[in-house]
Amino acid sequence: MLNKKTVDDLQVKGKRVLLRCDFNVPLQDGVITDENRITAALPTIQKLVDDGAKVILCSHMGKPKGEPKPELSLAPVAKRLSGLLGKDVVFAKDDTVVGENARAAVAKMQDGDVVLLENTRYRKEETKNEETFSKELASLADIFVNDAFGSSHRAHCSTVGVTAFVQESAVGYLMEKEIAFLGNAVNNPERPFVAILGGSKVSDKINVIRNLLEKVDTLIIGGGMAYTFSAAGGGTSLLEEDKIPYALDMMKQAKEKGVRFLTPVDTVIAKEFKNDTEYKTVTAGEIPDGWMGLDIGEKTRELFADAIKGAKTVVWNGPMGVFEFENFAGGTKAVAEAMAAINATTIIGGGDSAAAVNQMGYGEKMSHISTGGGASLEFLEGKELPGVAAVDDK
Repeated sequence: MLNKKTVDDLQVKGKRVLLRCDFNVPLQDGVITDENRITAALPTIQKLVDDGAKVILCSHMGKPKGEPKPELSLAPVAKRLSGLLGKDVVFAKDDTVVGENARAAVAKMQDGDVVLLENTRYRKEETKNEETFSKELASLADIFVNDAFGSSHRAHCSTVGVTAFVQESAVGYLMEKEIAFLGNAVNNPERPFVAILGGSKVSDKINVIRNLLEKVDTLIIGGGMAYTFSAAGGGTSLLEEDKIPYALDMMKQAKEKGVRFLTPVDTVIAKEFKNDTEYKTVTAGEIPDGWMGLDIGEKTRELFADAIKGAKTVVWNGPMGVFEFENFAGGTKAVAEAMAAINATTIIGGGDSAAAVNQMGYGEKMSHISTGGGASLEFLEGKELPGVAAVDDK
């Protein structure tokens, strides 16, 4: 743990606590379609309620770009939270977030009450971390708790700025868990340590690969980014030609460091980018003109599963193929299956891989599924997250 104050270090009875959560959940016609992020916040909210705090919740949702957008209001979240907590969560509908309505709602609070403020990104100052809005948020509270790991890689008013204007700040249980799992995996892993990187672009993961090469025993590369590595070893499917020298360099570095570096040996290719299309398996790097690679092949699945088998720590970020199409979900499923079957610390780094694992029914089998895609990637890059750094040290 990064030696930060946690909710367990606070005396909150009768105090106003501003709790930054990540309620950036998908909505369809005003209905929440995936409430994982809301349920992930419940332990910290419940702890503060039980300890007699006045709990003021805040979060962003989507990208309203500094103006009120009714379709991005947090009203549906307040309603769902009321159901999950079994108590009334007052929604402070307020286009300026900290306006008359919000102040009145907070002034009426009794110990153990919960109020949810409107979408923090209704204010253009939020994403610029401008002092005016930070001070307004802080004026509602005595203590600030950050439990929004998914937003902790951003220096915004509600994640960083507010900490300068409250008496005390701490991280919530979700942040603590994320930092513990990801931090231990990267800095103090039980070995063998295997990292699996997928997704479409090498350019998104350059720094992650560089950082992980210093730490892992085996690095597995799949997904669209693997084609650049196959091309580096000869072959025709050049995706990011400008990144081939980089791919070559990484493979050379892995060799020098004694890191096992695995890339696909075969590829499932398709005529068109859709599920119902002609497809077949070819040797990696030998994709004919007019075809595209959409998944890792059978031999690669066995190779990757075998490398996962002996691991004691596994971190996975990014799918192996276009898992949204059933015909090209096999590679991602094979990795999830292999991870679910081992007795080890298994961590899914948020984003698409988290969605894939949950969708395929392996979520329960993993040690930890991160709630932050971008944040977990930056953590794996070895970067300090502003939202964590800003909180008081113990």
